[in-house]
Amino acid sequence: MAAVDDDDLLDDEHLESLLEFPLEVQDAIDQVLPSDDPLDKADFNPIDYINTLFPTEQSLANIDDVVGKIRHKIRRLDDDIRTVVRGQTNVGEDGKLALEEAQKAIQELFAKIIDIKDKAEKSEEMVKEITRDIKQLDHAKKNLTGSITTLNHLHMLVGGVDSLTSLTRRRQYGEVANLLQGVLNVLDHFQKYMGIPQIKQLADRVKQIQSELGTQIQADFEEAFQGAGAKYGPGNQRQLKEACFVVSVLDSKVKKDLLNWFVKLQLSEYLVLFGENQDVAWLDKIDRRYTWIKRTLVDFEEKFGHLFPPDWEVSERICAEFCEITRRELGNIMARRRAEIDVKLLLFAIQRTTNFEALIAKRFTGVTLQEVKAKPMVSPTSPPSNPFQESSNPFEGASDGETTPSDESKADPKPQILSPFSGIISRCFEAHLSIYIESQDRNLAELINRFLEDLRQHGTPRMESEESSNVLPSCADLFVFYKKCMVQCSQLSTGQPMLDLTRTFQKYLREYAHRVLLTNLPKMASQNTGISSASGLIQSILKEGEITKFTEEEQCRICSILCSAEYCMETSQQLEEKLREKVDKELALQIDLNPEQDTFHNVISSCIQLLVQDLEIACEPALLAMSKMSWSTIEAVGDQSGYVTAVTSHLKQNLPIIRDNLASSRKYFTQFCLKFANTFIPKFINHLFKCKNISTVAAEQLLLDTHSLKTVLLDLPSLGSQIIRKAPASFTKIVVKGMTKAEMILKVVMSLHEPPQGFVDNYIRLLSDSDINEFQRVLEMKGLRRGDQSNLLEIYRARIPVSMALGGHTEMSVTSTPEPESSRIKKLEKLIKKRL
Repeated sequence: MAAVDDDDLLDDEHLESLLEFPLEVQDAIDQVLPSDDPLDKADFNPIDYINTLFPTEQSLANIDDVVGKIRHKIRRLDDDIRTVVRGQTNVGEDGKLALEEAQKAIQELFAKIIDIKDKAEKSEEMVKEITRDIKQLDHAKKNLTGSITTLNHLHMLVGGVDSLTSLTRRRQYGEVANLLQGVLNVLDHFQKYMGIPQIKQLADRVKQIQSELGTQIQADFEEAFQGAGAKYGPGNQRQLKEACFVVSVLDSKVKKDLLNWFVKLQLSEYLVLFGENQDVAWLDKIDRRYTWIKRTLVDFEEKFGHLFPPDWEVSERICAEFCEITRRELGNIMARRRAEIDVKLLLFAIQRTTNFEALIAKRFTGVTLQEVKAKPMVSPTSPPSNPFQESSNPFEGASDGETTPSDESKADPKPQILSPFSGIISRCFEAHLSIYIESQDRNLAELINRFLEDLRQHGTPRMESEESSNVLPSCADLFVFYKKCMVQCSQLSTGQPMLDLTRTFQKYLREYAHRVLLTNLPKMASQNTGISSASGLIQSILKEGEITKFTEEEQCRICSILCSAEYCMETSQQLEEKLREKVDKELALQIDLNPEQDTFHNVISSCIQLLVQDLEIACEPALLAMSKMSWSTIEAVGDQSGYVTAVTSHLKQNLPIIRDNLASSRKYFTQFCLKFANTFIPKFINHLFKCKNISTVAAEQLLLDTHSLKTVLLDLPSLGSQIIRKAPASFTKIVVKGMTKAEMILKVVMSLHEPPQGFVDNYIRLLSDSDINEFQRVLEMKGLRRGDQSNLLEIYRARIPVSMALGGHTEMSVTSTPEPESSRIKKLEKLIKKRL
């Protein structure tokens, strides 16, 4: 047995290849037969396996035992393989027998299925034979029912046609109305039988009866209202009322023709009474037209209103036709007599017409009008935060007892629907609204002249308290007039006339800005009043100690004009929004009041510039006194100098007046403070440069004065006020930056000019954004000799690139630079010198 095993091992060693399975097969084997034995691994390595069994040389001593175990395992595997192979020899025969038995079972099942199918087919044929007779009976019943129904309908149709013929002849319209509707309903069932001659004949007969009824009823109405006894009124009113029910059943053309005839009959007298050649046809007697139609409608309702069904809306039809005729006739007569129309007559006619339109809009719904004119109108109500809706706004609320859409929308926030009768007559006046626009142009011209006359006589009103408005009364008067014109014109037309009115508004807004506001600004020496010339005011000092300055009244006038311009600018924007709401949507973008708003903004800028220059002129003598002082003789530092006291006094005297008069325009008072700081501080520094031969003590005195001025300027917005408000950050930043530069200039003047290099370094460190001109002026302030100045200038020119490299183009703080920054400057200077 051992010999056989050795031979098996030799055969295994001579195998030329190993058995390898695909990866999918190997994974399936691992899942079905999991094993931890290294011999079962697909990547089995004999060398690694042997090294595992004999890791050291000492372990080779057990090699015989290991070989014995492996041979025992091989023999056990051989026994398992033989058992499996022998077992598979009988499996094939067992499977074949099982397959044959399954095939036999399938054949038996198929035979049973065929037998069941045959029985089912026989059962189905039997059921069909049973139900065949039932289906025939059902069809027979359905056909018999249809025949009976059709015969009944035919009987009703024949009887109805005969009855209609008889009733029509006897004019029994009450019975005809009910019977005719039934006959028409029955006739609808015979539409598919119209190919049958007898049915077609009956249908034609029904149409003929309908035509005869229409003609006969029309003749009855004409006889009743235009016959021999018409002047006493129709005696057969009941018959005519029943005839209207018949007409409702007939074709709609019959009803239309009858109503057109009747409406024209009712308005025939109107065409005669108010013909173009009649005196009452002119606009001054337009009330008589509307009085006539009111009386006619009342008479119609009392006498004949009950004849017609309510859904016919005969009264509304009469009124609508009256409106169409009136619009056409008024248009013709106004075109022929246009020269006789003046604005009072035109407005009178428009007012009466719109009142009548409003009356009939409440009375009638407008359902009879051919053209649907109703369109949604968005309520103009705005949120309370909109300044246009504030009580101070002239466009808010009603005027002259009128109710505006805003008032109605407060009660009903839903979108309103304009009645079709709105503008049905008044449209004829639109072609003549140029007369109205020209009249408003003349009225506005007179209004501007009246404003000017009032200003000349009474001057600018003084503001009584900080809470009261400093706006000229003429501003509110102007925009109240605008509002009245806008509302009035929008009731007349929302088309081109509104654009023409807007252009008129723009014209007189500019007129008001130039003639009323700018012209009344106080004049300064060498000043030409105008929007563009205000910034070019030339300051003049008549003589030392005497200056040209505005009086308190003139300052109040400037502030009042500024507040008025602000009011006009804001209200113009609101006026533009209202005009765009009133005008047709396709024309809304053509309304633009931005140029006029810019005009008022320029007026505001001119006022601010005047106030700033007036305050500058007041401070000019004090600055001149500073520059003319003999600073070389100053021996000790004392209190603030007299020029500082003078400047402070002027500021305390003028600022409260300006602030109180601009209480309603805080933002423009802030702009005034900003502009004053932007102009006064450079002027102060310029006068500071004019001070010569400044000693160290004098520089200290100037530094004290500069600090005092800085304190006053920082408190400028609240100067002299009991209420202390924090100054705006932008204003504080300008004052701190400008006055700090003045302080740095004085600190440079205080420093020693020896050694020169240290002096220049100190100057660059304190005034990093300076230039060579300012440096030279600082040297002149110190009173240095020409030679010393030239030496320092040469050193400064050599250092200019360094200073520019360190941030000459950027905004830097003018406070002293810390020591680490100074060391970095020196390092950069050395680096540049080495490279040069």
